[in-house]
Amino acid sequence: MNVNEIRKMFPILHQEVNGNPLVYLDSAATSQKPTPVIEALDNYYREINSNVHRGVHTLGTKATDAYEGTREKVRSFINARSTEEIIFTRGTTTSINTVAYSYARANLKEGDEIVITPMEHHSNIIPWQQAAKATGATLKYIPLQDDGSISLEDVKSTITENTKLVAVMQVSNVLGTINPIKEITAIAHQHGAVMVVDGAQSTPHMKVDVQDLDCDFFAFSGHKMCGPTGIGVLYGKKEHLEKMDPVEFGGEMIDFVGLQDSTWKELPWKFEGGTPIIGGAIGLGAAIDFLNEVGLDNIHQHEEELARYTIERLKDVDGVKVYGPEERAGIVTFNCDDVHPHDVATVLDSEGIAVRAGHHCAQPLMKWLDVTATARASFYLYNTKEDVDAFVAGLQKAKEYFGDVF
Repeated sequence: MNVNEIRKMFPILHQEVNGNPLVYLDSAATSQKPTPVIEALDNYYREINSNVHRGVHTLGTKATDAYEGTREKVRSFINARSTEEIIFTRGTTTSINTVAYSYARANLKEGDEIVITPMEHHSNIIPWQQAAKATGATLKYIPLQDDGSISLEDVKSTITENTKLVAVMQVSNVLGTINPIKEITAIAHQHGAVMVVDGAQSTPHMKVDVQDLDCDFFAFSGHKMCGPTGIGVLYGKKEHLEKMDPVEFGGEMIDFVGLQDSTWKELPWKFEGGTPIIGGAIGLGAAIDFLNEVGLDNIHQHEEELARYTIERLKDVDGVKVYGPEERAGIVTFNCDDVHPHDVATVLDSEGIAVRAGHHCAQPLMKWLDVTATARASFYLYNTKEDVDAFVAGLQKAKEYFGDVF
């Protein structure tokens, strides 16, 4: 994996920010886009812009072929059984909400349990809070170990015969924890519960095989995996999706419309009401081609090496506390003694270094960590050890700027 050659394909990286070369360490929030994705979007709007499915003219056929072609690429990318199991959405949040509204509210009742973890992104907490309120179900949490990992013994003791749904992120957007989804799914299924996986932080960085995981639903976003914003995917096992009602109604998702009643199209289109995100889907297809060419195993190994290197380098900076387990994805979340993470991020930005600061849409996890906010450096295939060195040098300058307080 030649990172320097890969970097050449990302135009945005070749600029200065505040008089310094850009060091982009915020890919957990959104990734940058390579030239093939930008060109795919440009080509769609320049050459084949048309609505899909409805027309028989040439442009409509080309747009439909490209749009549905991405569905097959997604199916192969996550190893789903059929394109019927691939629903295009606006992103991970919409995908999880679709399951919460269409599946959970129809199948849960008072006395049932929904099990999640305290490390979840708000997008994998609030929909289940609302589903629990609407159905009378109880929301339960698998406790975390001291390092922010999950013990399978705790999973076994939390999930009971009353548990009907388990929802867990595959990779934490704060701690970098890689959760044992396959094992958690097996435990959930032993108790008759369905398994929902938030794959927003895993799908861009490692191979995902939904059949091997055996999860019932899997959600992810295009913009975190070199694709455009506004496009995402919900994978669902066909046997569940067939029994679920749509959550949006209108054009595209109908079969027959009468004055008093209507019927829906077959999967997957019954969940894709209205004009779909055509350009976004085509861009996502180009992103998948790009990631497949680089290789997900190569990306995962590269990011793990960068995370280890970063943690080792941070030992040179006094007063830095790193959160999360030793074995992690390419995310390093930290705090500096007596300096608010927003101040740290501001100083780093003055050096051209982009990191994220705040609660990272994970306020329950911040409470568990006993902090109000943290700073986060997150890596992707285009980052280098030189980026890490610049980041550590920026932290040293922050130390000098604020005085010797951390």
